[in-house]
Amino acid sequence: MKRLVIKVGTAVLTNNNNIAKERMLNLVTLIATLKKKYDVVLVTSGAVAAGYATLKLDKRKQIGKKALAAAGQPILMTAYKKKFDIYDIYTAQILLTEDDFDSRKRTKMFQEIIDAHLENDILPIVNENDITSTPEQLFGDNDQLSANVAYAIGADLLVILSDIDGYFDKNPQEYKDAKIYRTMNEVPKDALIDISSPNNEFATGGIVTKLKAADYLLKRGKRMFLCNGFDLSAAESFLLEDKHTLGTLFEPAKEIESK
Repeated sequence: MKRLVIKVGTAVLTNNNNIAKERMLNLVTLIATLKKKYDVVLVTSGAVAAGYATLKLDKRKQIGKKALAAAGQPILMTAYKKKFDIYDIYTAQILLTEDDFDSRKRTKMFQEIIDAHLENDILPIVNENDITSTPEQLFGDNDQLSANVAYAIGADLLVILSDIDGYFDKNPQEYKDAKIYRTMNEVPKDALIDISSPNNEFATGGIVTKLKAADYLLKRGKRMFLCNGFDLSAAESFLLEDKHTLGTLFEPAKEIESK
């Protein structure tokens, strides 16, 4: 069975610092369907934003962010559990830092843990460990984390669900004539250094972090699909029907040439 990593961002999962229950349910419903076709691993953001519902701390300060993450992680996982219980899907929580990918022993350990979960039909839910890590140990965004997870566990595809439809030739919020790239086999170097900020104050990504994730995977012969997480129809069409209706597929050139 093919292995799939799905990453969902804070902007999709939360609304006004609360879990966006309907959007989360839509995501869970999609994953429940995908599990019939794929081995699925979920990389999720949202803990810091969820924590803000109980603690009004400044996330820009290191301790504030850690405290918010500590309060928000159980809120986030409880919300997921309630939704996955509807489909009788068991979940497991895995918290990682950059150090887990720098040590062969630690990497092998979490690889084996994820393998064990998938073999027993348990859905691994991965997030960055904001609480115990130091700034030097942080990816800083879950786009980078999800790309590293996808490569480490031998996933066939990473799907990033975001607040945008895909990667455009210019900012679609500013330019009505912006055109989406349907398929890319490399990421332009200048696109990786553009200044870009996320739309949600609790999000840590932006289009650049997604392009960096794509670049990381492309250089390792892996694929990534970037699409909208508010409207999951593009993801459903691509993953369940093999129809590329919307979204950007980042695919190594050798795979494109062989088709």
